[in-house]
Amino acid sequence: MPESPIDPKLMSETRLPLAGLRVLDLTLARAGPTCVRHLADWGADIIRVEPPGQGDGLGGARDGFDQVNLHRNKRGLSLDLKNPAGLAAFLKLAATADILVENMRMQVKHRLKIAYDDLKEINPRLIYASISGFGQTGPYSKRGGVDQIAQGMGGLMTITGEPDRGPMRVGIPINDLTAGNLLAMGIMMKLYDRERTGKGGYVHTSLLEAQVFMLDFQASRYLMDGEVAGQAGNDHPVNIPMGVFPTTDKPINIAASSAKLWTNFCKAAGHEEWLEVEAWKTNGGRSRPQAHQRGDRQGHQPALQRILDRQAGRSRHPLRSREQHQGSLRRPAGSAPGDGDADAASYPRRHQGRRPAREHRGCRDRLLPGHPEPW
Repeated sequence: MPESPIDPKLMSETRLPLAGLRVLDLTLARAGPTCVRHLADWGADIIRVEPPGQGDGLGGARDGFDQVNLHRNKRGLSLDLKNPAGLAAFLKLAATADILVENMRMQVKHRLKIAYDDLKEINPRLIYASISGFGQTGPYSKRGGVDQIAQGMGGLMTITGEPDRGPMRVGIPINDLTAGNLLAMGIMMKLYDRERTGKGGYVHTSLLEAQVFMLDFQASRYLMDGEVAGQAGNDHPVNIPMGVFPTTDKPINIAASSAKLWTNFCKAAGHEEWLEVEAWKTNGGRSRPQAHQRGDRQGHQPALQRILDRQAGRSRHPLRSREQHQGSLRRPAGSAPGDGDADAASYPRRHQGRRPAREHRGCRDRLLPGHPEPW
């Protein structure tokens, strides 16, 4: 393994599992940086290679919140890979790297002569990792990819949102994030394989592949049972009771789909007689009345609604206090950061140790969303 210039004292203090690995980061936008962020957070020495100028401009100001979010724990330099001197400097770096990550359009790395086939000759142990919009081969391979487009082409927008309201995107760039996560996992597997073979290799994924993967059981419903999924809003498409219900102050999430959670929910709601209703003793029976119709809360759902309606004048908190005795069935819905005990940003700090990013101007001593402290 090539030596990395990481401070040995830092390595001994952090004991992070990827300390000692050198990563060349040629990524732009969000999908590629999401992958590299995993490697950075776990201790790898990241050298971000940017084109001359102002970068891609998609992450905002260099010291802004999204640049810190995407590019924390990295060193950086600017190289013009179209210039012979810049390319020569890059090739020297590539000869010492363990991992290279890029998310250019497929043909760009070949045009620059920095594709895997170009670099494996000078560094056979190099693990070369790529993200594209639509794959490295095929009719769409030369097209650039954007999360919004992949959400539509991959079918996510037709199963998101309320029925009859038209296609709806998810509120985060889910394909960028998923592709980055999948590529990071591919790199980890190739690193393990390299320990056995002594050789690097090429791993890649795409935004569209990530979206198809994320369809999960909705895709399996179609492939195995021929069911075409539609939009179900906040209701779960096949599990009941699962949805968002109003209270006098804020909505509340209820998710009691398994047998155990259904039992706990009935006890917490003060309606153990629901457990004796024959049609509701299985998830299929509880789901059947819903019939996947917009606004349809048939069967036991009106009873659930009455229970929540009786919270008038009391808010969601009595149900939340019961939840602490019956298991984690309910959480507030739609709560924004800074909203007191519903602060989503506070949950990781309460339930999992978080380690701060290495010192960065403007965010010293601040915790950032990241990995739990492993040891």
